[in-house]
Amino acid sequence: MAADHISGGFAFYHYDPSLVAAVLFTILFVLTAFFHVYQLTRTRTWYFIPLTIGAFFEWVGYAFRAVSSVHTPNWTLAPYLVQTLLILVAPALFAASIYLVLGRIILVVDGEKYSTVKTRWLTKIFVTSDVLSLLLQAGGGGIMSGRTAAAMNLGKRLVIIGLIVQILFFGVFLTTALLFDAHTHRHANPGPLTPQIPWRKHMLALYAASALVLLRSLFRVVE
Repeated sequence: MAADHISGGFAFYHYDPSLVAAVLFTILFVLTAFFHVYQLTRTRTWYFIPLTIGAFFEWVGYAFRAVSSVHTPNWTLAPYLVQTLLILVAPALFAASIYLVLGRIILVVDGEKYSTVKTRWLTKIFVTSDVLSLLLQAGGGGIMSGRTAAAMNLGKRLVIIGLIVQILFFGVFLTTALLFDAHTHRHANPGPLTPQIPWRKHMLALYAASALVLLRSLFRVVE
């Protein structure tokens, strides 16, 4: 239910956080996080560490949002700050693993000749942009807890800039992935490991995950 509880001209939320939704997403992300811990330790796919950390950030963030919802309308700073920062920056960690996965796919099919960006630069460029986006969003989220209108406005601007950086580089990344996919489709057996590894299915999963992160970033900019 929407609400605008303001005391002294400031409010942490301009709506009532849903306890049911917060608890539901806490449970879902707890299950996801520990399942990914099991998967990455069993298969030693360490490039999924950022994604796993992001899943932990999400469930802790939603757990603190549940705390905030219980305290409505008497919210306190600590739960608000924790849920804001962790839920805000977690998708940037998801994006980091997505970038790393494309590099792995290109290497495993020996397909660097089909990529418009060399693998040694692909990870560096996109992960660096992701770190920049994460720092801007985290810094903006922290400043937004300053309890003043000026701090809120400055924090929002930094968060929006961070999200725009993420969207722009994600767009370039998706273009790179699509071009690589298109080039490999023109060639039979693009790599020696192709018959053993269903890498095209991994590309579809990469596109699906990328679309969700991109939609989330666009939604947060509008929000």
